[in-house]
Order: sequence, then C-alpha cells, then structure tokens
Amino acid sequence: MKSETIVILSNRELDKMRKAGHLAAELLHHLEPMVKPGVSTLALNDEAERWTQAHGAKSAPLGYKGYPKSICTSVNEVICHGIPNAKQILKEGDIINIDVTPIVDGYHGDTSKTFFVGTPSPKAKKLVEVTEECLRRGIAEVKPGARIGDIGAAIQEYAEPQGFSVVRDFVGHGVSNVFHTAPEIPHYGTRGKGKRLRPGMVFTIEPMINEGTWEVEVLGDGWTAVTRDRKLSAQFEHTLAVTENGVEILTLPEGET
Repeated sequence: MKSETIVILSNRELDKMRKAGHLAAELLHHLEPMVKPGVSTLALNDEAERWTQAHGAKSAPLGYKGYPKSICTSVNEVICHGIPNAKQILKEGDIINIDVTPIVDGYHGDTSKTFFVGTPSPKAKKLVEVTEECLRRGIAEVKPGARIGDIGAAIQEYAEPQGFSVVRDFVGHGVSNVFHTAPEIPHYGTRGKGKRLRPGMVFTIEPMINEGTWEVEVLGDGWTAVTRDRKLSAQFEHTLAVTENGVEILTLPEGET
C-alpha cells in the first residue's frame, strides 16, 4: 500500500537521489547498444543485473512484490511491466521500453525510455516521438505552487490531438528510499486540480501513450500490462525534484542538465 504522506526530501537525501538517478541514466545508456534484432529481453535483463552489481547497486524491481526480474522490458503492445524472457527475441521494427531502477545507498533512481529496434514504422516513430514530447511537456509544468493536475493536463492536451490516448491505470509516483509512495501523478487531468507542488517533493513522470484505446489488460502472469486492442504503446520516464525555482531532472547522466 502506498503511503499517503508526501515526504519532503532534505538536501542530503536529494544528493543521494542524484547519485541513484545518474546511475539509472548510465544503465539505460549502457543497454542501448544491445537493443537490436536477435537479442532476447532476458539478455538485456542479465546484462543490466551484472552492470548494476558491478557498480555496487541493487535492482529495485528484483523480488519487488514477487516481480521475478531486474528490469522491465515492454515490447510493442506491452504498456509496462513486461517480464524479460529468453524466448522473447527482438525483431526489426519493434519498439521496446526499458525501465530500470537501481538502488544506490538506499535511494531509488527510476527512469525508462522507449527504443527503436532497427528502423521503426512511421506510426511507431510518431507514437514514440509524441510520448517523449509528452514527458517534456509534463516536466515543464513542475514548479513550486503548480498543481499535480497541471502535469496530466499538459500531457493529455498534447497526446490526444495527435490521435493517441493516455493510459489511466498506471501513474507516476513519489520515490525516495521507498520505491513507490505519495503523491500519485496521473498523466491526464485538469489544470488547477490536485495537490500543490512544493520544493523537496520528488516523483516520477512516466506517461504511457497508446496508439489506440487507453484501456489496459493485465496478462495471466499478474504483471504484463498490454493494450486492450493490442495496438502499440510507448513510455518515457524521469525522476524529478521540485526546486525553489522550478524543477531538476534527477535521472540524467552526470554532467547533463
């Protein structure tokens, strides 16, 4: 059960979150060259686990509420929580979201990105580009005094006129030394609604944008969420801190702003 209390992180805690976030960004960067036809999603998982351990960190997803792997690999119609599998081989034209959360000194760096496998179809390319822009527009709303609803509204206002839909069933979340906590950050909503943002709040924005319906079906493994109509889905995610002046993206490679 998520805690209802929104925690305001101290400067010391924010520094720990930066270290975890940098490592998460570096892990995604490390995996990117492996994303090509013929590679299994299990191979991506196993390299992520090896790399994470080599950097003195732990994989938060591994064993979380029984989740069996170290990362999530969500291919094509999978919205989120796809479980890496030796039999799932990437093919030319696939899209894959890789979601990583290393724990560094007790704090979580949570980020994800959708990659192209080879050359995407025009519809896949547009969906992924729109989803990444949705994340940017959501982040641009983050500043002290803004409302949580402003974030979702900005995403919805961009995605829907492009002909795409916004997933309702999964949302962004507070994150710190706890993997998922308050506040919840919907990727749809109404401007001026929801809790006010305050400096020291840390949470993810992770829009999941679908080619067709926003409706979700969870498969029999209890984890893999797919589009009800089996059309494509894409996602991008960053962990963010509300600052005195605006927003800091915590899941960028060291030195990037």
